[in-house]
Amino acid sequence: MIQIFQGMVPKIGQKVLITPDATVLGDVSVGDDTGIWFQCVIRGDVNWIEIGSRVNIQDKCCLHVTNGEWPLLIEDEVSVAHNVMLHGCTIRKGTLVGMSCTIMDGAEIGEGCLVAAGSLIKEGFKAPPHTLIAGWPAVVKRELNQTQIELTKNIWQRYVKYKDLYVEEGWEYSTSNAAGHDSPQFPRNQSILRL
Repeated sequence: MIQIFQGMVPKIGQKVLITPDATVLGDVSVGDDTGIWFQCVIRGDVNWIEIGSRVNIQDKCCLHVTNGEWPLLIEDEVSVAHNVMLHGCTIRKGTLVGMSCTIMDGAEIGEGCLVAAGSLIKEGFKAPPHTLIAGWPAVVKRELNQTQIELTKNIWQRYVKYKDLYVEEGWEYSTSNAAGHDSPQFPRNQSILRL
């Protein structure tokens, strides 16, 4: 379900698949070739959410923001595995967030990182690019090895194909009802937004 909230209309790119039981609401932008999967909730009601191109937000993820302080930015080619909670954080390009992770306000995960399944990323945590982050609470363990680098690159590519397979089966790409509608938006902080 793509839902207007207080006049704010989600903006949906080309060849995006949002399953019918997912909810995308308010000031949310979704880039091209992205998949938002079963029972996800993406709620841009009190701040903005930007999701890049070729991203996959897998089953039962919850994406939210903090009123007036922390938006949510997910850059291109990010994979967010099943049952992840992202709240007011920044996830840089090509990162893989493992299953059942929680990433809190003001945290920033650098480009091409791997966040191990079940990790808790505390408020304000900063992870350098191409590192393994793991633990409860999480710490930076080390730089990624070649196998892990390949994993982060392969998952987003597979999910673009999965999305298109659903369309071949008769599912429809999602569209926004924002055409011709100048909806209000929350102010963007250019120091955060680098898509």
